[in-house]
Amino acid sequence: MNRRTKTAVLGLGAALLVTAGATGATGAAASASASTSASASASASASASASGERQREAAALTGRAKLYRSAGDDITFSFDAHLAAKDNDDPLKATGTFEWSHYAGGDGAWAKAEVDCLLTGGKVAVVSGVVTDSDLPGAKGKRVGITVHDTGRQDRLGYSWASVGNPVETKDLPKCVGSAPFEKVKKGTGDFTVVPWNPKF
Repeated sequence: MNRRTKTAVLGLGAALLVTAGATGATGAAASASASTSASASASASASASASGERQREAAALTGRAKLYRSAGDDITFSFDAHLAAKDNDDPLKATGTFEWSHYAGGDGAWAKAEVDCLLTGGKVAVVSGVVTDSDLPGAKGKRVGITVHDTGRQDRLGYSWASVGNPVETKDLPKCVGSAPFEKVKKGTGDFTVVPWNPKF
């Protein structure tokens, strides 16, 4: 083998080594990148799963809307009631508040209650609570119950004092007791959202 041929072979060998090294490095980098990506994806998936679990409550009733009255009464109800996943077997551990107000011809009142029970079945919810603040004489300390039907179109609502006309007139009302949801929400004023409860019987 002459000097020129030997030089060419050595040069080719060096080129192959350089190419192989570069390919190996690229492959290693790609492998590391894929591994990092897979790890990040798994982490994100686990995080999303954990987040989803945290967000999925056992039951809930939320939202705000006005009721429809042909006479023009201004009646508003708002809910922020929740039953945590860890309390799935005990609706009496529900937390939150709900408020309502009713005004007509300049007269009326408002009240706020602390939730002491929440039951939901499908898109129907019954929540009860004790009035903690109100400008209606005699209302504080009274338990009231509200029923909501989340129809997705025009929600309905009923309340425990429907037959007596005033929350103050309800006596010794048990927890989670309301009336049939006979009232309709006024279109365009909001709506209510019910998270179905799945009891483990």
